[in-house]
Amino acid sequence: MLSWDEFDKDDGTDTAAAHSNTAQAADMNIDKLDQVGGAAAVEARAIAADDSPAVARAKASLDQLDIAEGLAELEGSAARVAVDEKRMINCRADLNQLVPFKYDWAWQKYLDGCANHWMPQEVNMNADIALWKTPDGLTDDERRIVKRNLGFFSTADSLVANNLALAVYRLITNPECRQYILRQTFEEAIHTHAYQYCIESLGMDEGEIFNMYHEIPSVAKKASWGLKYTRSISDPTFNTGTVETDKELLRNLIAYYCVLEGVFFYCGFTQILSMGRRNKMTGVAEQFQYILRDESMHLNFGIDVINQIKIENPHLWDASMKEEATQMILQGTQLEIEYARDTMPRGVLGMNAAMMEDYLKFIANRRLTQIGLKEEYPGTSNPFPWMSEIMDLKKEKNFFETRVIEYQTGGALSWD
Repeated sequence: MLSWDEFDKDDGTDTAAAHSNTAQAADMNIDKLDQVGGAAAVEARAIAADDSPAVARAKASLDQLDIAEGLAELEGSAARVAVDEKRMINCRADLNQLVPFKYDWAWQKYLDGCANHWMPQEVNMNADIALWKTPDGLTDDERRIVKRNLGFFSTADSLVANNLALAVYRLITNPECRQYILRQTFEEAIHTHAYQYCIESLGMDEGEIFNMYHEIPSVAKKASWGLKYTRSISDPTFNTGTVETDKELLRNLIAYYCVLEGVFFYCGFTQILSMGRRNKMTGVAEQFQYILRDESMHLNFGIDVINQIKIENPHLWDASMKEEATQMILQGTQLEIEYARDTMPRGVLGMNAAMMEDYLKFIANRRLTQIGLKEEYPGTSNPFPWMSEIMDLKKEKNFFETRVIEYQTGGALSWD
């Protein structure tokens, strides 16, 4: 019986020579295969007697195909990419070469996102439907909160997805980051699907909910604020490469990651998750908890991208850009405070607008410090410590290691 020990046993110079000859033979075999394969491909192009006129025309047209013209469409050089050549923006290396990785964190986030896939239909909405249809099942304040948040979020995640697909993906020049952006774009589609699923399940007026970003001022202001940072970079002719255009992309990333996903989502998430903790609208709350898990990773990824751009392009992060970034986060915080006051003009669900304002200032401080800016609301603390258990980034690894099965199958979550 042949053992691997015998197979690998070194018999001296004869064995070494044999290995060398085998390698040479293998090289020759590969060369021969290349020649034979190339000839076979050419032969396949020949027009056969039984080819239809359409097939014959297709073969003949390929004789005019200019390979160089097609390759010119690919960004970067044809050479193999070295890690040091990779950059977050303005990289001329071949974007189609995924490896070697430069940013392992981006690839890990892509893997984590794929491992924790979920779909809205996995969540049981029966209890929510019964409660929503019961005349005194929810107070007017609670119904208003549910409607307002579904109205805002159903639009907001579409805005984020459009920004990623139409602008950010094209302008980020790192393949592993692009891979994550593709995953994020799909997750944004799932989130929009989740809101639609909730709206449909509860029998809401779809026109009313999906048009809130046109009709409700506190919702419209947030949507309008985000859209202005998309207009220029979503133009197909927009390209980075100058200080001003690079800054324009950086502004967009700060607007969408730090403000839209990093500030605008937190009042609504807190309200709906507080409702779930009180055993109300548990299906909607479960969907929102899954969405918040995804959004926490989106935020973390975006901040890493922003900080990497700053490292690679320190000239962009000048005093004026720092001031502008600070103002963007503070403006977003103010709009979210106004939204909080509009959605809960009086106390409900164990919270009120003043508590929410403190929470949003606490969140704003985090966003500022995460991109290297100073806190603007010193001494602000978190009035909702239970939210940290749900959204704190430090919990993500534990969540992925211990809750994968529940997350993948949409199993019931514990609200303890």
